[in-house]
Amino acid sequence: MSTSRHRRWRRKIGPVSRWLPAFARLSTVFLLIALALFVALRVAAPYLISTGFVRSGIEDALSKWTGYHAEIKGSPVLEFWPTPRITLNQISIRQPRESGDKLLGTIESLSADFSLIDALRGRTSFHEFHLVRPNLALTRDERGLIDWSYAGLLARAINGVGSENGAEVLAPDLDAEIGAVTVEDGTLVVTDIKSAKTYHFESVTADIAWPRLSGAISAVVIARINGEDLKVDFASRQPLLAFAGRNAETRTSLTSNLLTAHFQGIASIASLSALSGNITASIPDVPALLTWSGKSIPGIATLKSASLESDIMSSGNGLRFNNLSLSLNEASATGVMDLFTQPGKRPKIGGTLAFDQMNLKPFLDAFALRLAAGEAEEISAGISGPLRVLDVDVRLSARRAQMGLFELSDVGASVIVAGGEAKFDIGDSQFEGGEMTAHLEATQRDFDGGGKLQLSIRDADFAALAERLQLKGPLPLATGSLDLDLQSPKAIWTTGLTDVTGKLHFWTREGTIPGIDAAALRTQAAEKPFFPLSAAAGGAFAFNQLNLQADFANGSAEIHDAHVAGPTQTLTLSGIITYHSNGLALSGSLEATDPAKAAELPLLPFFIGGSWPNPVISPVPLFGNTPHAQ
Repeated sequence: MSTSRHRRWRRKIGPVSRWLPAFARLSTVFLLIALALFVALRVAAPYLISTGFVRSGIEDALSKWTGYHAEIKGSPVLEFWPTPRITLNQISIRQPRESGDKLLGTIESLSADFSLIDALRGRTSFHEFHLVRPNLALTRDERGLIDWSYAGLLARAINGVGSENGAEVLAPDLDAEIGAVTVEDGTLVVTDIKSAKTYHFESVTADIAWPRLSGAISAVVIARINGEDLKVDFASRQPLLAFAGRNAETRTSLTSNLLTAHFQGIASIASLSALSGNITASIPDVPALLTWSGKSIPGIATLKSASLESDIMSSGNGLRFNNLSLSLNEASATGVMDLFTQPGKRPKIGGTLAFDQMNLKPFLDAFALRLAAGEAEEISAGISGPLRVLDVDVRLSARRAQMGLFELSDVGASVIVAGGEAKFDIGDSQFEGGEMTAHLEATQRDFDGGGKLQLSIRDADFAALAERLQLKGPLPLATGSLDLDLQSPKAIWTTGLTDVTGKLHFWTREGTIPGIDAAALRTQAAEKPFFPLSAAAGGAFAFNQLNLQADFANGSAEIHDAHVAGPTQTLTLSGIITYHSNGLALSGSLEATDPAKAAELPLLPFFIGGSWPNPVISPVPLFGNTPHAQ
């Protein structure tokens, strides 16, 4: 059986073995002929093809592509090994003189591969372009479109491209081969007529793969702007539609030390009206990015890093960010945001963000938008500041929030900027076992018209708060409530303590004031004309309720009849406390809570002076017409 199987294989292999040597010989002959022709063409090419012919061919190609007139001053160099290639030096591309003689740019050196067969047939075709130190100037017009060229093939293709079922359509007479283009150490200047700004890109290096005008493009560009290197990766199956400012499928990435961003979807360089796709962005150092961009927001240094990821799409007169994931420093949030733009109106940002944990200070810093010192003169000269160019209506929520040394939970807040006014509200939050609401408002010309703060705290543990803040001195430790209303006529970032005016109302339930021993206070007052408060600090003053009201003005607080009612004695205070020196000038009294016990605990008036937390107490003698002295 095995012998039979071997015979069948020999019958199959036999015919192949007869024709294989003939095929190998024929293939070898063809390869030798092709190699001989290849070598012969390379050897004979310098004698068959003139430098002037190839030079005029590439001049015509450049003129055809750009619509400008290409002038070559340097002597061309032809190479034929390993591939035919021409190198040209000192090239300038400008409009024809009769059309204005506008200069598009200059190129120090341009080299390109060309077809040897086409050259022998009297035609020139080029590919694999390499540009060394090109210096180009482009203009972005009022419509947001780039003035790519004067009237060349590229411009005609951009103007003539169409779209059918989402695909790019280009007439055959407008199509052409391009190949690969590399740029080395170039310079690009883009003048944006719409914004009246000019952008300078230096040390430009690029690798562009664009086989045909009607085909897909991929490009990697590295450039330096304002001293920072940027890398842009761009790819599109519809490049002509993209360059025409129409909607095109694109994939773009921007990478630098200051910013990393990526977009994939449908976009236009001229308009955001049909934007759709996914975007990610990361800023590792927000202050550094602002400095590099020439912007300044003093006080925002606490906002170190930021990043976002979102689906983005055009919505009416704006953009919608769906499935938004936003990170600020260590805080992360999810939500939905909208950017509204309407002709004649300021752009507006709105939406909701939900945090698990957040730090409110960066929001307040960003909310303040305080001006840099050099911008004050621009505002006074009538140039619009941040609050005059953008409206904001954002709702925030957080399970936990940090605001300096304060901790809040279950926070609901909002930021609203509109009509020259800015408002930050904490509508609801849990604070030290109680509840807190707050309202911060600033008006007119980016906060230089002044602002106000309203704070309301209900049933909070002020003993825990005092411990958290590490406050010193005899302070009331109790569960209480606070209403605070402050305002300043000056800009928030220039407001000092002497500029603040307002009112405070503080009241509590039962508690203690450590460092005040009522019995020791009476003993010291009976024995000494004055003594430090620390001399009567051996105990604590227990009270059933406390009620205090104060007015703020001119750098001091005026206390109005603060009452601390204890089970047996009541402490009353009124007078002035200065902020900058912690100075005190208070009159007080200690008396029986129950008038029936006035004889046992007679009225003890006194004066408090010196500085906190250890002022000096001076008893005040009672006069004979005082009822309690009878």
